[in-house]
Amino acid sequence: MHAVRTARGRRVARLLTALALVLLVSGGAVTASELLDPRSFADAVAVSPTEAPAVAPSAPPAPDPPPPPALPPAFDRGQRSIDDPASTWVVVNKLRPLQPLDHAPADLVDIGGGMQLRAEAARAVAALRAEAAAAGLDVEVQSAYRSFEYQQGLFGNSAARFGVAGAELRSARPGFSEHQTGLAVDVGGGGCDIERCFGDTAEGRWVVANAHRTGFVVRYPAGSEQVTGYQYEPWHLRYVGPELATELHDTGVATLEEFFGLPPAPQYAAG
Repeated sequence: MHAVRTARGRRVARLLTALALVLLVSGGAVTASELLDPRSFADAVAVSPTEAPAVAPSAPPAPDPPPPPALPPAFDRGQRSIDDPASTWVVVNKLRPLQPLDHAPADLVDIGGGMQLRAEAARAVAALRAEAAAAGLDVEVQSAYRSFEYQQGLFGNSAARFGVAGAELRSARPGFSEHQTGLAVDVGGGGCDIERCFGDTAEGRWVVANAHRTGFVVRYPAGSEQVTGYQYEPWHLRYVGPELATELHDTGVATLEEFFGLPPAPQYAAG
């Protein structure tokens, strides 16, 4: 019995010694009763929950950039013939005669004043005159279709007056005339008919700025004599259709020869 008490005393002594050491280390901040309280051990080993770091909300993904605007399709220069005399795009000059030389359009219609044009060109010139009238201007047709025989007589008269070289600057040989296609008209107005002064009239300026809307171009513009072979003729309009006329107007290309990549035609071919 004494031995049991002795062993128990030794255990108590060891416990008290341990408590004393703890109190010494803690500087007396912890009492023995607190150390002996089982709840103190639970608090000591309790693990404080770890707070997750705040995460900034992610920005929404940037929208895809819009696709670039589609480019307009390139103008198709090959959609119509420039050789067929029945084509509204036919190019006639001193190096490109009509084939055959005595070609006559099959769809000529009267436009008044004893003149004729191809049906499509006739409708277009009526529209051109109506638009000019709406702008307070009077554009009159002075000349239209000319047959091979008529052009033959006209060129002969011009050669007699100015000589052959002079006539070739002013008039076409038969078979080489745009008038023979039924797609060309000579116009006047503002007190000037079939003369260079037409280009200085209100009508002439309006024609340059607006004729493309109804399908016409000034076929022999100033500064293009070495390309077309003819002196400046602000009165000579050629029907090519609104699509081609607008393309020429918008791109600033002055002549059909340049637009279609044809060689200049300042002179007739030798022989």
